[in-house]
Amino acid sequence: MSDMFQITVDTGQAGFRLDKLLATALPDFSRSRLQALIKEGQVTLSTPPAIIRSPSRTVKSGEVFSVNIPMPEEALPSAQNIPLDVIFEDQHLIVVNKPAGMVVHPAPGSPDGTLVNALLHHCAGSLSGIGGVKRPGIVHRIDKETSGLLIMAKHDKAHHGLADQFADHSIERLYSAVCKGHPVPPAARIEGNIARHPVDRKRMAVTKNGGKWAATHYRTIKHYQQAGTPLASLIECQLETGRTHQVRVHMANIGHPLVGDPVYGRAGKISGKIKGPARDVLTGFKRQALHARVLGFLHPVTGERFKFESELPYDMKEMLGVLDRYAV
Repeated sequence: MSDMFQITVDTGQAGFRLDKLLATALPDFSRSRLQALIKEGQVTLSTPPAIIRSPSRTVKSGEVFSVNIPMPEEALPSAQNIPLDVIFEDQHLIVVNKPAGMVVHPAPGSPDGTLVNALLHHCAGSLSGIGGVKRPGIVHRIDKETSGLLIMAKHDKAHHGLADQFADHSIERLYSAVCKGHPVPPAARIEGNIARHPVDRKRMAVTKNGGKWAATHYRTIKHYQQAGTPLASLIECQLETGRTHQVRVHMANIGHPLVGDPVYGRAGKISGKIKGPARDVLTGFKRQALHARVLGFLHPVTGERFKFESELPYDMKEMLGVLDRYAV
């Protein structure tokens, strides 16, 4: 199996290198990956018909290129006896509390030790296959260093039912987070399309053109400051949509990145005015301070309403314990 994309060169792109044209048109693929596809003969010119193997070839206005992207064959993950914090389970689905540091499903760099590996052992082969070989039962996911609640399906009917709720945004999801500074206003709705960053492929960004619409509601629970200098805020975020890195990207976009975020937190450096334990705890927190705390949904088979809540993990409680002396 493969995906086929057709790209037409517009006037403004005339003179581009072929690999630059493809990277612009196909932002989900790295330039090096596209260069490799060109060299492998996966890119063809429509008129006159020809296979193009030179990434540096200059393109002309009106030319049409077809790009064939073979789908990588997925390896079947192995079942691994990894402890799980199971919040709820029946014959249709399972809700778990994922710890920070655990990847949800196998990917390059994380071939095992994932939540999927643990679920395959725990559920003994009953996971839905609709999520793909590497993602059986997975309906949604949270980042490796984000902790909190996730729901997985055990069969296709449950998977379809849950996926429909995520698609129509009827799933209730609340995140607790600690951001830098004091958001103004203290509660608001952030709206902005999210797409892959045009330069750094590991990041997402709010964009005016393209991407997918995303909306996040946040409200401030508590402010912290030291001698008049804002330190941080405990916030609650409710998602209308579920985009990659959504809370992290939206909060960074309004100037209040999450404490400890190694990707989006660089713009929110700790002020040199901040001293003592406050500085130590804010600079010493080494993951994004984000926890998927509440998950509510309709049971996809019985129709019963469920709502689960997970306590903040120890590391966030410890940080907030230090910050509480600076609460205002």
